[in-house]
Amino acid sequence: MSALVEACDSVFGADIDLVFDRLMRIEGKAEIVDGKIVVTPLKGAWPTHTAGEVYAALRDWTNRTKCGRAAGGSTIFRVQLPNRDSFCPDAAYHIGPSGKMKPYEGSPLFAAEIRTIGDYGPRSDRFVADRRADYYAAGTLVVWDVDLLSNDVVNVYRASAPDSPTIYRPGDIAEAEPAVPGWTVAVNDLLPENWAAPQPSPQS
Repeated sequence: MSALVEACDSVFGADIDLVFDRLMRIEGKAEIVDGKIVVTPLKGAWPTHTAGEVYAALRDWTNRTKCGRAAGGSTIFRVQLPNRDSFCPDAAYHIGPSGKMKPYEGSPLFAAEIRTIGDYGPRSDRFVADRRADYYAAGTLVVWDVDLLSNDVVNVYRASAPDSPTIYRPGDIAEAEPAVPGWTVAVNDLLPENWAAPQPSPQS
């Protein structure tokens, strides 16, 4: 897949519209970062389930309130940042006109990112934090960092307080204020049926 990324960059060069045209033809999730198409690894069963539940809760809310649009995990958002031209979150809430057959223009107000097996460790934590900073720079107000291998399942990061997340655990009701006003979802509703609370590591 890295060869495909390099080919897109070398053939299309600085013509970002051609890069977006190629992006729209890729199967699965991918984004344009530093002028290259970066393919996102596929997710396992738990993250896929939870991403679908976040999207479904947003969809039900937008259908009921007629406010904004819910977006699923294959939706592309076109942005203009020095290092990034698009996002493809696991679930999102967006206002403004429909992209129709093209990507949405502008960043979503709310984005949910569900950690997968490769999203752990110091290097991954830095990547996730840098990605949140990109979201904020593009205009996103709230980013969820969802961790299914922790009791701190939903970590709500806000552009107004980027280093002070609100944490929601099983039994709590999570929200995405002020990006999705009045929307809530039970953390338990986001968990796979065979999910179990992680056990603390034994002390040495």
